[in-house]
Amino acid sequence: MAAMNPQTELRVRTLSIHVVTWNVASAAPPPDLSDLLQLNNLNLNLDVYVIGLQEMNCGIMSLLSDTAFEDPWSSFFMDVLSPLSFVKGNKGGVNIFLKFYGYYVSIINCHLPPHMANNDQRLEHFDRILEMQNFEAQDIPNILDHDLVLWFGDMNFRIEDFGLHFVRESIKNQCYSDLWEKDQLSIAKRHDPLLREFQEGPLLFPPTYKFDKNSNNYDTSEKKRKPAWTDRILWRLKRQPQATIHTPTLSAPHFTLFLRSYVSHMLYSISDHKPVTSTFDLELKPLVSAPLITLLPESLCTEESDLLISYSLTADFLSSPWDWIGLYKVGLRHINDYVSYVWVRDNQVSFSDGLNQVYIDISDIPETEDQFLLFYYSNNLHSVVGISKPFKIQPRSFLAEGPLDEAQPQI
Repeated sequence: MAAMNPQTELRVRTLSIHVVTWNVASAAPPPDLSDLLQLNNLNLNLDVYVIGLQEMNCGIMSLLSDTAFEDPWSSFFMDVLSPLSFVKGNKGGVNIFLKFYGYYVSIINCHLPPHMANNDQRLEHFDRILEMQNFEAQDIPNILDHDLVLWFGDMNFRIEDFGLHFVRESIKNQCYSDLWEKDQLSIAKRHDPLLREFQEGPLLFPPTYKFDKNSNNYDTSEKKRKPAWTDRILWRLKRQPQATIHTPTLSAPHFTLFLRSYVSHMLYSISDHKPVTSTFDLELKPLVSAPLITLLPESLCTEESDLLISYSLTADFLSSPWDWIGLYKVGLRHINDYVSYVWVRDNQVSFSDGLNQVYIDISDIPETEDQFLLFYYSNNLHSVVGISKPFKIQPRSFLAEGPLDEAQPQI
């Protein structure tokens, strides 16, 4: 994105981020996830959901159905969130890289090796995951130079030394402080300089593993596994250079993360793990003054059988012949839910300094009173880089009869 003029002062923005981690143990979604997603909390106005699941059903029938259909968990979450204008992006895998107002953010969902004796393996995997995070684009920094790393998942760290009876009695009496001292992740953070840079909220909730399914009872099987805080949410803010006698202090950009809550959700019992959520407020002062692409629905007009779309782009945006603009109905669930799309080069009508026009065949647009959105997808960045405001398109019968200047969409 284009850097703003240093003299330009942009106001501080606050983004509310809700992070969910849950080992669902191959179970199907429960009937209601309102508590998990904090949908009934009227004091929250969330901007971003980050949802990481582990042990989703990976049977052969599930793999075959996932090839043709959306998996049931994604479908269930989007049934709830798409009416609230949240969109599921096209990213997948362990690491998601985002850019918020010019800041670099990485999101990592992990599932580390289980069992008490495999603590060294867990720590090795932690380091290896960090080492393997390489990005294709040349201008993306190393993950440890990102402004924020959110790392969560079933990390499988256990409680050492104490016996099963002591741990259960401590949990029953809500005396967690002794257990914290023997938590393997807490111990590792005291000795590993890199791991120490990752912060975590206080563990004021009971250990989240292992429960009998469909109950709030800890493991009553023959194995009687010792409870542990296996499901964790960590974060790391980029370190700022330390001032010395030879280097004056530089004013760091305003970029601060505040933890609002860190809780487990005992209400859900479909798995042997309880889900854990964190809600953050991310305060930042934007480093950019404009998006890479600005779509201008107010400039939409019709010309014979085409709908013309105007958009502007920043001077340093590198377009590709494979970039495209999609037309969507408001309430879409996924980037693939377009009504129609056009390749920006193939369908280009005109261009000038920073302003371009492309066309969509009007016959590809349904006659409806629904509201629409335009998305610009960058092939180079593998991401949506511009979204329009909602707008309406007049019915074609009206467009055919009315003068051209009355064919503007109703914003």
